[in-house]
Amino acid sequence: MKYLRINMSHLHYKEDDVPTDRLLLGGRALTSQLIYEEVPATCHPLGPLNKIVLANGVLTGSLASSAERTSIGAKSPLTGGIKESNAGGIAGLKMGRLGYRAIIFEGLRDDFQIVIIDKDSVRFEPADEILGLRASEAAQKLMARFGDQVSINLIGVSGEMKMNTAAVTNLDKDGSPTRFYGRGGMGAVWGSKGIKAVIIDDTGAERNKPRNRERFMDGMKNYALALREHPGTSKVYPELGTAAMVRTTNHLGALPTRNFSTGSFEHYESISGEKMRETILERGGEGSTTHACMPGCAIRCSNIYPDEEGKTVTTPIEYENIGLLGSNLGIGDLDQVVELNRLCNELCIDTIETGAALGVAMQAGIAEFGDFEAAKNMLLDLEKGNPLGRIIGGGATLVGKIYGERRVPAVKGQAMPAYEPRGIKGLGVTFATTPQGADHTAGQTIRAQVDHRSPEGQVEISYNAQHVAIVVDSLGVCFMASGPIFTKDNIKHIANLVSGYIGQDVSEEDIRAMARKCLQTEHAFNRDAGFTKAQDRLPEYMYLETNEAADTRFDVKDEELDKIGVTAAH
Repeated sequence: MKYLRINMSHLHYKEDDVPTDRLLLGGRALTSQLIYEEVPATCHPLGPLNKIVLANGVLTGSLASSAERTSIGAKSPLTGGIKESNAGGIAGLKMGRLGYRAIIFEGLRDDFQIVIIDKDSVRFEPADEILGLRASEAAQKLMARFGDQVSINLIGVSGEMKMNTAAVTNLDKDGSPTRFYGRGGMGAVWGSKGIKAVIIDDTGAERNKPRNRERFMDGMKNYALALREHPGTSKVYPELGTAAMVRTTNHLGALPTRNFSTGSFEHYESISGEKMRETILERGGEGSTTHACMPGCAIRCSNIYPDEEGKTVTTPIEYENIGLLGSNLGIGDLDQVVELNRLCNELCIDTIETGAALGVAMQAGIAEFGDFEAAKNMLLDLEKGNPLGRIIGGGATLVGKIYGERRVPAVKGQAMPAYEPRGIKGLGVTFATTPQGADHTAGQTIRAQVDHRSPEGQVEISYNAQHVAIVVDSLGVCFMASGPIFTKDNIKHIANLVSGYIGQDVSEEDIRAMARKCLQTEHAFNRDAGFTKAQDRLPEYMYLETNEAADTRFDVKDEELDKIGVTAAH
């Protein structure tokens, strides 16, 4: 395996072999290690000293089911700290076939380039013809030019304008540019380096083969069995996708409603996963209730949402989209939520950060809650780069500062995902203490068999969940598979799978140690960047004001929260 380093200032590149002692570092563990080692923690996120790393998971390229995910890491312009964002799609598979564990982009550039990577070379072409286009149109032009068998990583107008909400997208297995590295403003860092698109063409490259096929296949068999036997990956996610969470969180008083003022939405049934499935089946046509974003994925938790004529509107509609662009804005019409989601996809902006920014704007009186047209117009303002659009594009924290709104659901400058932390306090701990900023994928606790409204035991649950998140992100495995992996000690089969693939003897403890080291590294970077325990807190209003749907405030004690940073440091 190799690292590919691309200097955008000088438009040159070089390759390095991955050291043998780092073959277990992939995805988030690798991006965080490289950023910690090579990026000054105090640098400007959009300046020449920041780097952005596209890294495969350890298993990405192996064709293990649901294991083709990749990570992008950098110092975040949104949080000011270390950041990793993870996505499915086909980029990782193409990278793996070319033998790359990571592509590291360095330098700074004012004009925009298309970077083309194939088995023989890296070359650069001006991106003028696709600047300013929406994602689907830009992707179509690129596929017409480079073929429909390549992968495309792409930023939109948001990344060109270097907005904090800017994401990077890549193609799903059907050529749709809707698999997003959404969080933390990674698209802005991408844009600061003059990268409009990265084409990965694996034509003529040989598939990676496991170093120990017998051991790999034994691990593969047990892993596949775990996916088939687990109710989440065998039934719930294929049928309802992540939108299955709408009813659950509403019941717990944790469905964010009207700028996280409460956790229950009176129209939740009309935007639920069950309603979405019913709508897709009724409309038929190009719609699909189950869809794989990666080749060979057995979970198929994605979907294709059609209009009334059965034509595709967008893909996928996830729980986070519904929570942030639906109930959080007081919008209870599923078609309206989908249209906002479609626009976010076309502009390549993080639906979570954007939905929260719109919610804060509504809280501040810029528009009424439930006003779909106003929300849509603010997104169109963002596309045009108008003043209000640039404010929304700056994220929820910036909106709050400019309009004097103190109720901003964000930690370390990053907006909360669609879980009201007064209703699910373990996730509140994760939001507060992860180095990544408020992020459910950094330590999901909703499956824990506990009283989610009680403060007791939530710190330990979150701390353990944060390690689980690092494991799946670093191996390149979909988070939906984390349940089967960590049920009945199935992680030992994953260790077998990894051992067979990379040709080293990897134990369960090696994998857990990798996760612990990653969390330590991320905390260390943030401390060097100036973070203190003051940043490991939820917004003040969540301690002072009751979420009436959950009938509770956030009451996990500060000294309990501080244990995570101390424990991670050791």
